Amino acid sequence: MTQSTANFINIGERTNVTGSAKFKKLIVEDRFDEALDVARQQVENGAQIIDINMDEGMLDSKAAMVRFLNLIASEPDISRVPIMIDSSKWDVIEAGLKCVQGKAVVNSISLKEGEEAFLEHARKVKRYGAAAVVMAFDEEGQADTANRKFEICERAYKLLTEVVGFPPEDIIFDPNIFAVATGIEEHNNYAVEFIEATQRIRQQLPYAHVSGGVSNVSFSFRGNEPVREAMHSVFLYHAIKAGMDMGIVNAGQLAIYDDIEPSLRELVEDVILNRRADATERLLEAAEQYKGGAGKKREEDLSWRERPVNERLTHSLVKGINAFIEEDVEEARQQAERPLHVIEGPLMDGMNVVGDLFGEGKMFLPQVVKSARVMKQAVAYLMPYMEKEKELTGAAQKEAAATILMATVKGDVHDIGKNIVGVVLQCNNYEVIDLGVMVPADKILATAREKNVDIIGLSGLITPSLDEMCHVAAEMEREGFNIPLLIGGATTSRIHTAVKINPNYRRGQAIYVTDASRAVGVASSLISETSREKFVADIRDEYAKMATAHAGAREKKDRQTIEAARENKLKIKWDGYKPTRPSFLGTKVFEDYPLENLVPYIDWTPFFQTWELAGQYPQILKDDKVGEAARGLFEDAQAMLKQMVEEKWVRASAVIGFWPANQIGDDDIELYADDARKETLDVLHSLRQQMKRTSERANMAIADFVAPKETGIEDYVGGFAVTAGFGEDEVAKRFEQANDDYKAILSKALADRLAEAFAEHMHERVRREFWGYAAEEKLSNEDLIGEKYQGIRPAPGYPAQPDHTEKRTLFKLLDAEAKIGMKLTESCAMWPGAAVSGLYFSHPQSEYFGVGKIGKDQVVDYARRKGMELQECERWLAPILNYTPGAEPEEAAA
Repeated sequence: MTQSTANFINIGERTNVTGSAKFKKLIVEDRFDEALDVARQQVENGAQIIDINMDEGMLDSKAAMVRFLNLIASEPDISRVPIMIDSSKWDVIEAGLKCVQGKAVVNSISLKEGEEAFLEHARKVKRYGAAAVVMAFDEEGQADTANRKFEICERAYKLLTEVVGFPPEDIIFDPNIFAVATGIEEHNNYAVEFIEATQRIRQQLPYAHVSGGVSNVSFSFRGNEPVREAMHSVFLYHAIKAGMDMGIVNAGQLAIYDDIEPSLRELVEDVILNRRADATERLLEAAEQYKGGAGKKREEDLSWRERPVNERLTHSLVKGINAFIEEDVEEARQQAERPLHVIEGPLMDGMNVVGDLFGEGKMFLPQVVKSARVMKQAVAYLMPYMEKEKELTGAAQKEAAATILMATVKGDVHDIGKNIVGVVLQCNNYEVIDLGVMVPADKILATAREKNVDIIGLSGLITPSLDEMCHVAAEMEREGFNIPLLIGGATTSRIHTAVKINPNYRRGQAIYVTDASRAVGVASSLISETSREKFVADIRDEYAKMATAHAGAREKKDRQTIEAARENKLKIKWDGYKPTRPSFLGTKVFEDYPLENLVPYIDWTPFFQTWELAGQYPQILKDDKVGEAARGLFEDAQAMLKQMVEEKWVRASAVIGFWPANQIGDDDIELYADDARKETLDVLHSLRQQMKRTSERANMAIADFVAPKETGIEDYVGGFAVTAGFGEDEVAKRFEQANDDYKAILSKALADRLAEAFAEHMHERVRREFWGYAAEEKLSNEDLIGEKYQGIRPAPGYPAQPDHTEKRTLFKLLDAEAKIGMKLTESCAMWPGAAVSGLYFSHPQSEYFGVGKIGKDQVVDYARRKGMELQECERWLAPILNYTPGAEPEEAAA
């Protein structure tokens, strides 16, 4: 439209059984899930309210309304807009009001049954907190002239505001839009009467709104959509100028006023404004030439819609367009002998093109996942037809290239990377069985046997998952498996797979997969009869050489004893140092933290890395290679993030704490119950760098940043646990159930970003407010990302303190599970997955660092200090050990 429509509210009309044949058919045939897609499409096309009507003779209207509204309530991409409950039956309206979340709109009430019934209904609408559409309809019938329309609306307004106490801003008048150009002379001025009545209502009835069913005006041109769209646009152009501020329209089929072909616009304007006696005849005469889309210019190039159906399907898959997929799949089905042939033929041909472009680096992960969404929706459309052919029940699976079972291992809750890999494999005709997260070895292997899978894939993010993968590999060996085992995830590596996992699985072969882009190539090589044997042999040879090299490399020359490392600890001058006392001791809880406060703190670079798009934000958006994909992904992310925040898809909570503290020994931090420092609350343990230094740089441990007890300085340490993940699994599940893996993965990636942003935001508040040691700090988001602040917030399990078990101490201190519901798995993974925890240090010399590899002498000492069995300690610290457990390095013998 034009600038004058900026505040106009589109009310979607297609979820109305009296106005949409498609929607009516879906409801009558009990296909409510597909009916939800109609509502979803209305919202995606710009509807800001959706009108729902179930008044159909063959329906139990009340039951249908209740069922549909309850389904909508669980669909965040639909329920984000208000619902207009549309019925001529008051019991249907009232049943609907009991289901709707938030503020609803009743469509409609009127004076047609007299004042008593009108007031009764109005009072109930007010009690439910809803707005109401009030029809220009009284005991004498519907109003057709401007004077009658205004008189009825004025009477209703006074009754509502003066008798009922109805908020005037919740009154929406519908002064009745009637069809023009019907050939009946009395109808020619109907649009003008509506426009004039609208102007008077807005001028003389303060705060009330004006709405109407816009499609009524073009009723006489049914079957000629270009002319109807032009009529709707012209009508709205003038009605909005007069004050109409909402209307029931098909938001996806509304011509832009300035884009209507000028000669058509003039003909339509003559009809709408009743400017000529022969306006109807002239428009009828010209109407035929505009059938088929000539009525307005399309911003979107739809010329590809003229190609053969197979080419259209390929185009939709490559471009990730799902707008036409059902109609194209149906056309392909009509041409095919069997529905399965559509999958095996044009759809797989299209996905092969996607696979080729991805392999050539001409498509990127976000685009491929969108393609997968279109493919899933196409297959979902065909499934009912395939199910009718019982003999084909197993055919689709047999036609798959191979069956791959995937799981995030026991103790780990992270699955974004695994889900992306799964989608990419499905795009390349692999059947993927995804067992989800926290999956124990026995379930993985039992399912693998039951489903007769060809490959098993394991994923994990935290370091304890590495040990669990070794256990799964050993169990596969014990139970006689010989199928390939794929290993992937943030903490995994080729060397760990070769040295730790593969030796546990002699009958088969463990293979490290770098990222999603390599998964298809590896799987293809493993199932190929011609290349598998050589591929596996080459991997075995490579891993054997890596294991041998690792076993011989003790790196004795690069590492010093723990005693020598402690001699080279960070030497802070404590004389004269006076730590700032936090504003409180103990813990402080932040429940249901405003998500909008976190958005400015988001670091977008890791978000793109999640999707395997390399580059720094914002420069990545202009990158010659990945810029186009990055921009599309970023636009989708911004749109979803806005919705996620406004509708509170996820809930954010945090708990922070501060405790009196001092360094004890060399590498530990003692925490006290209060400022008296007589009662020890707990001890935090740290690990120290052991690499030999050729410079003056210290061998650091986080304990170095806290004043030693013997100095008498009263120092402090803080801790935190934050999450933006409550609800993230439910959101992702809803998208997955709608065959939309792209949005499911996107929602989880955004929840992760919000959690990291929460940690950054809370750290800023700690520095400036709760601890206050940098009260005057003023840093940009770029400075925060660049860590240009005083103090650090290292996380257990990460480089400065690689021991995940320190989270147990932290969570106990914070009482995180009881306070905000955050939990630790047995492997010390945090739940919800979108979560961050760590410690706060305030000293100006504190900095981030990596412990690196450590020797057995430190591990023995560390296990003693923690009261942990040496073998258990080695298991948790496996990724940083500079020796092979069980083998005694010479320097550790003493």
